[in-house]
This record gives sequence, C-alpha cells and structure tokens, in this order.
Amino acid sequence: MSEAFGHFRVGFVTGATPDKWARIWRARYTRDPLELVPLSQDEQELRVREGTLDMAIVRLPIDRDGLHCIPLYEELPVVVLGVEHVLTLAEELTTADLVDEQLVLPHPSGWTPRAEQLAWPAMSAKDAIEVVASGTGVAIVPMSIARLHHRRDVTYRVVTDLPPTTVGLAWLVDNDDAWVQRFIGIVRGRTERSSRG
Repeated sequence: MSEAFGHFRVGFVTGATPDKWARIWRARYTRDPLELVPLSQDEQELRVREGTLDMAIVRLPIDRDGLHCIPLYEELPVVVLGVEHVLTLAEELTTADLVDEQLVLPHPSGWTPRAEQLAWPAMSAKDAIEVVASGTGVAIVPMSIARLHHRRDVTYRVVTDLPPTTVGLAWLVDNDDAWVQRFIGIVRGRTERSSRG
C-alpha cells in the first residue's frame, strides 16, 4: 500500500512520541519519505481501517478484528488537580483518595467516585484539564496527556491502583508490505544489519 503511494504514513495518538523511531527511519531510508500524522484517540482505529494510514501508534483498547497490534509500552494513570487542591500534598494517590471528587472525564476502566457526579458534557482531555484549572473537579488521564497539556495552574499525581494504559502499534492484517516490516523492525529495536527490510 505505502510503496504504491510513494510515502509511508504512520499516525500517532495524542501523547505518543514517535520521534525516536522516525529519526531512525529517516537515517536508514533517506529516499523513502515517512509522514507522521497526529491523531485523536477517537479516530486512531478508523484511520488505519480506512487505509489513510499505513500504521498507527494507538492507545488501547482497540478492536483487534482485522488488525495486528504490538504492545509498545504502558502509561501510568495520573489525576490532574488544581495546584491549590489539598490532595497535592501527597506524592501518590489511590482511588480511595478520590472518592469525593467530581470526575470531569470518564475513566476507561469505568471507575467513578462515590460522590454523586455532575452531568459533564463530552470533552477532550485538553478541555477537561482546562475545567480542572478553573477549580472544578479532577481528571484522570495517562501521564503523557497530563504532560502534553501542562499548565501552571494544574499539577498531577500518579493513581497507584488504576490499571496503566497500553500504547501499541497497529496495522491492517492484510498490509504486509516491506515498509510496514521495516517500521516494525525499527520499533522492535532491530539494527540496520539485522533488519529484514
């Protein structure tokens, strides 16, 4: 697929950092352009399935039917708090510490505080962090998202008893061209000499 279009397109979900792998690609395959495409979590799977991307660095879970997926790394869950929040006195938190909070953004695990929750509208992680910065509620996001949307008026703490989020590399089962294999080799740490591509 990618070779037919003359370039290789790899998407990456918000917070993922493909730069190291892109640098290796560009050093090894100088005549084969690599295009990195930023993605929201809502569109990550669709863009691979519709063929507008050759591969994507995605945040799991995804529907793996028809997709290959290699887990790459895990991200710690953190709670984003206003800098004046009393819970900032602790270095780490648990869900028990958060039971009386307003959770601005639903957590993928389904965990919710015991306090009656306000009817929050659907919003992006960036918007949720802005709401937290205004002094209302907390948001639980992967650490990379908290770092990406860092502001002076918020901080974050690791939530030790929530499961981590896994980031993976996904591509269509029937997309087995040489460029896909080259990128897999880079992600898996193969050297240029040992690479199959």
